[in-house]
Amino acid sequence: MNDRAALDLLLEHGPLSRTRIGKLTGLSKPTASQLLARLEAAGLVVATGTSGGRPGPNAQLYAVNARAAYAAGLDVSPDRIRAAVADVTGEVVGAFELATPKRPAGDAVRQVTDALDGAVKAAGITRSEVHRLVIGTPGAFDPGTGRLRYASHLPGWHSPALLDELAAALPMPVEYENDVNLVALAEQRLGAARGHADFVLLWNEQGLGAALVLGGRLHRGFTGGAGEVGFLPVPGAPLVRQVARANAGGFQELAGAQALPRLARELGIEDAPGGDRGEYADVAARLVERAARDDAPPAYRRFLDAYATGLATGLASLVAVLDPELVVLSGRVITAGGEPLRERVQAELGELAASRPRLVIGGVQRHPVLRGALESALAATRDDVFDTSTH
Repeated sequence: MNDRAALDLLLEHGPLSRTRIGKLTGLSKPTASQLLARLEAAGLVVATGTSGGRPGPNAQLYAVNARAAYAAGLDVSPDRIRAAVADVTGEVVGAFELATPKRPAGDAVRQVTDALDGAVKAAGITRSEVHRLVIGTPGAFDPGTGRLRYASHLPGWHSPALLDELAAALPMPVEYENDVNLVALAEQRLGAARGHADFVLLWNEQGLGAALVLGGRLHRGFTGGAGEVGFLPVPGAPLVRQVARANAGGFQELAGAQALPRLARELGIEDAPGGDRGEYADVAARLVERAARDDAPPAYRRFLDAYATGLATGLASLVAVLDPELVVLSGRVITAGGEPLRERVQAELGELAASRPRLVIGGVQRHPVLRGALESALAATRDDVFDTSTH
């Protein structure tokens, strides 16, 4: 326990002296010395130099050995896979992006290995040095069947044998998690939800989704589908039937990225751009960003008001059921609106919901799915590697 406490302090604070570690852990100087010697012998800490700037002898500083282990994360979408490798301190040491144009079903294993190998090569290590891999995808793998559900738009990922094939192709333990759940994990550890045990994260990019954190833990649901709020029937949108076949539902049709260009044209924005499914998020984000500017024309302001109402309509159902402390708004199509959009959604939600959670814009805005995958992989890696009883 003392060893792990010291390692966690070194991760949090950076290089520390023996005396400082002793004070932070409450250990005596001899015990702290023994602890550091044990961790150094196990290859988990390294001496990094001495402290300076004070009179008298300089103290030896110690840091976590960044090369003690590596973890990897993948962010899978229909048109690309982002991959990254981080050392055990959390620093990204290699990244790679693989374009995935439509290919015959069955290519998922090769895409995963190609993306991972690209990041591993950029990190200057070998695939065998990666301790754990976490893959984030839309939808979720049903724990009962092993099939990917709620993501019919991800070609090649629906074979019941896929997880076994990936396990056979990769030398490290592999975990799978819903992409929006990973964003919530990143926000909980690094962003706007730090210190919050009950919160909802609403995500809007190519699809609308949510992550539910209850009592500090992700709630995934019986089939992994908790948070698939794009399928939620909502006022203001036609009732969508056969939602699995349509891969859409009322909330998605009301406030999803693909609905926003149409909404803009209906409200008098004649030059609202179009685009195919893969471009919806980019088009919608540009519209929202323009509408949130101080000099936005009246039609754009009406558009932002309508979009905020649509988001608040779906959120009202989540808030009524879950009563969260906090709602984190994330994804490019939301964060493009910044504070002007957040304020409008907060005001609308106050009219539609009895409880009044605080709304905040997500703090992890650069590749949040990938960052969440890395954080998940790192947590498990540290648990394994920092267990000095096995060294």
